[in-house]
Amino acid sequence: MFSDKKDKKTMEPTASQNRINEGTRLKGDIISEGFFRVDGIIEGNISKPSKVVIGKSGKIIGKLSCENADIEGKFEGNLDVTGTLTLKSTAHIEGDVVVGKLAVEPGATFNASCSMQGSKPRNVTPEIEKDTTSDNLKSQNHPFDRTQRIQKTKTGQEN
Repeated sequence: MFSDKKDKKTMEPTASQNRINEGTRLKGDIISEGFFRVDGIIEGNISKPSKVVIGKSGKIIGKLSCENADIEGKFEGNLDVTGTLTLKSTAHIEGDVVVGKLAVEPGATFNASCSMQGSKPRNVTPEIEKDTTSDNLKSQNHPFDRTQRIQKTKTGQEN
Protein backbone atom coordinates (compact mmCIF):
# COMPACT_ATOMS: atom_id res chain seq x y z
CA MET A 1 0.00 0.00 0.00
CA PHE A 2 2.68 2.52 1.01
CA SER A 3 5.90 2.40 -0.91
CA ASP A 4 9.34 3.80 -0.15
CA LYS A 5 9.99 4.19 -3.87
CA LYS A 6 10.12 7.81 -4.97
CA ASP A 7 9.78 9.13 -8.47
CA LYS A 8 13.10 10.77 -9.31
CA LYS A 9 11.38 13.38 -11.53
CA THR A 10 9.48 14.80 -8.56
CA MET A 11 12.48 15.10 -6.27
CA GLU A 12 12.10 17.80 -3.66
CA PRO A 13 14.90 19.63 -1.89
CA THR A 14 15.83 17.87 1.31
CA ALA A 15 18.61 17.97 3.86
CA SER A 16 20.73 16.09 1.31
CA GLN A 17 20.62 18.87 -1.29
CA ASN A 18 23.86 20.39 -2.52
CA ARG A 19 24.62 23.56 -0.59
CA ILE A 20 27.39 26.13 -0.82
CA ASN A 21 27.21 27.96 2.51
CA GLU A 22 27.91 31.62 3.21
CA GLY A 23 31.63 32.25 3.59
CA THR A 24 32.51 29.50 1.08
CA ARG A 25 34.18 30.43 -2.21
CA LEU A 26 34.33 27.74 -4.87
CA LYS A 27 36.25 27.97 -8.17
CA GLY A 28 35.61 25.35 -10.83
CA ASP A 29 32.94 23.58 -12.84
CA ILE A 30 30.10 21.60 -11.27
CA ILE A 31 27.99 18.90 -12.95
CA SER A 32 25.12 17.51 -10.93
CA GLU A 33 21.58 16.16 -11.24
CA GLY A 34 20.36 17.39 -7.86
CA PHE A 35 19.20 20.63 -6.29
CA PHE A 36 21.62 23.42 -5.45
CA ARG A 37 21.42 26.21 -2.92
CA VAL A 38 24.16 28.82 -3.14
CA ASP A 39 24.73 31.20 -0.24
CA GLY A 40 28.46 31.51 -0.89
CA ILE A 41 30.34 32.40 -4.09
CA ILE A 42 30.87 30.14 -7.11
CA GLU A 43 33.18 31.10 -9.95
CA GLY A 44 32.71 28.59 -12.74
CA ASN A 45 30.11 26.67 -14.68
CA ILE A 46 27.18 24.75 -13.20
CA SER A 47 25.25 22.39 -15.44
CA LYS A 48 22.29 20.02 -15.26
CA PRO A 49 20.89 20.69 -11.80
CA SER A 50 17.12 20.40 -11.64
CA LYS A 51 16.77 23.57 -9.53
CA VAL A 52 19.17 26.25 -8.33
CA VAL A 53 18.46 28.71 -5.54
CA ILE A 54 20.83 31.64 -5.06
CA GLY A 55 20.31 33.10 -1.59
CA LYS A 56 20.65 36.79 -0.68
CA SER A 57 24.35 36.39 0.13
CA GLY A 58 24.96 34.04 -2.82
CA LYS A 59 26.77 34.89 -6.02
CA ILE A 60 27.55 32.94 -9.20
CA ILE A 61 30.04 34.17 -11.78
CA GLY A 62 30.08 32.01 -14.90
CA LYS A 63 27.57 29.88 -16.78
CA LEU A 64 24.52 28.25 -15.24
CA SER A 65 22.36 25.69 -17.08
CA CYS A 66 19.40 24.31 -15.14
CA GLU A 67 15.68 23.49 -15.23
CA ASN A 68 14.45 26.12 -12.74
CA ALA A 69 16.13 28.91 -10.78
CA ASP A 70 15.14 31.21 -7.91
CA ILE A 71 17.54 34.10 -7.49
CA GLU A 72 17.74 36.42 -4.49
CA GLY A 73 21.47 37.17 -4.75
CA LYS A 74 23.79 38.03 -7.64
CA PHE A 75 24.49 36.35 -10.97
CA GLU A 76 27.00 37.40 -13.63
CA GLY A 77 27.42 35.49 -16.87
CA ASN A 78 25.34 33.22 -19.11
CA LEU A 79 22.13 31.88 -17.65
CA ASP A 80 20.17 29.13 -19.43
CA VAL A 81 16.96 28.05 -17.66
CA THR A 82 14.68 25.61 -19.50
CA GLY A 83 11.81 26.08 -17.04
CA THR A 84 11.05 29.12 -14.87
CA LEU A 85 13.50 31.80 -13.76
CA THR A 86 12.20 33.65 -10.70
CA LEU A 87 13.94 36.87 -9.71
CA LYS A 88 13.23 38.03 -6.17
CA SER A 89 13.30 41.72 -5.24
CA THR A 90 16.94 41.52 -4.07
CA ALA A 91 18.21 39.78 -7.23
CA HIS A 92 20.93 41.37 -9.37
CA ILE A 93 21.48 39.79 -12.83
CA GLU A 94 24.05 40.79 -15.46
CA GLY A 95 24.84 38.93 -18.67
CA ASP A 96 22.97 36.85 -21.23
CA VAL A 97 19.79 35.01 -20.27
CA VAL A 98 17.74 32.36 -22.12
CA VAL A 99 14.58 31.24 -20.30
CA GLY A 100 11.40 29.25 -20.77
CA LYS A 101 9.40 31.48 -18.40
CA LEU A 102 10.40 34.60 -16.48
CA ALA A 103 8.96 35.98 -13.22
CA VAL A 104 10.41 39.23 -11.86
CA GLU A 105 9.49 40.84 -8.55
CA PRO A 106 9.58 44.65 -8.29
CA GLY A 107 12.99 45.83 -7.15
CA ALA A 108 15.04 43.19 -8.96
CA THR A 109 17.93 44.44 -11.11
CA PHE A 110 17.96 42.79 -14.53
CA ASN A 111 20.78 44.13 -16.75
CA ALA A 112 20.87 41.35 -19.31
CA SER A 113 20.02 40.47 -22.86
CA CYS A 114 17.12 38.06 -22.54
CA SER A 115 15.45 35.71 -24.99
CA MET A 116 12.71 33.16 -24.54
CA GLN A 117 13.36 29.58 -25.63
CA GLY A 118 11.84 28.78 -28.99
CA SER A 119 11.78 32.40 -30.12
CA LYS A 120 13.64 33.63 -33.15
CA PRO A 121 16.19 36.39 -32.59
CA ARG A 122 15.17 39.60 -34.35
CA ASN A 123 17.30 42.15 -36.02
CA VAL A 124 16.23 45.50 -34.60
CA THR A 125 18.57 47.68 -36.66
CA PRO A 126 17.40 48.59 -40.17
CA GLU A 127 19.47 47.65 -43.16
CA ILE A 128 21.85 50.49 -44.04
CA GLU A 129 23.52 51.00 -47.37
CA LYS A 130 26.12 53.55 -48.36
CA ASP A 131 24.98 56.29 -50.73
CA THR A 132 27.37 56.31 -53.68
CA THR A 133 26.76 59.99 -54.46
CA SER A 134 27.70 61.20 -50.97
CA ASP A 135 29.44 60.05 -47.84
CA ASN A 136 26.16 60.06 -45.89
CA LEU A 137 24.48 56.84 -44.80
CA LYS A 138 20.85 56.36 -45.69
CA SER A 139 18.37 53.73 -44.60
CA GLN A 140 16.77 51.53 -47.19
CA ASN A 141 13.01 52.24 -47.52
CA HIS A 142 12.48 52.78 -43.82
CA PRO A 143 8.97 54.16 -43.05
CA PHE A 144 10.34 56.86 -40.73
CA ASP A 145 13.11 57.98 -43.06
CA ARG A 146 12.76 61.75 -43.63
CA THR A 147 15.39 62.01 -46.34
CA GLN A 148 13.06 60.51 -48.93
CA ARG A 149 10.23 62.89 -47.98
CA ILE A 150 12.58 65.90 -47.99
CA GLN A 151 13.90 64.95 -51.42
CA LYS A 152 10.33 64.63 -52.77
CA THR A 153 9.36 68.08 -51.43
CA LYS A 154 12.52 69.68 -52.84
CA THR A 155 11.91 68.22 -56.31
CA GLY A 156 8.24 69.26 -56.08
CA GLN A 157 9.23 72.88 -55.24
CA GLU A 158 11.75 73.13 -58.07
CA ASN A 159 9.13 72.17 -60.72
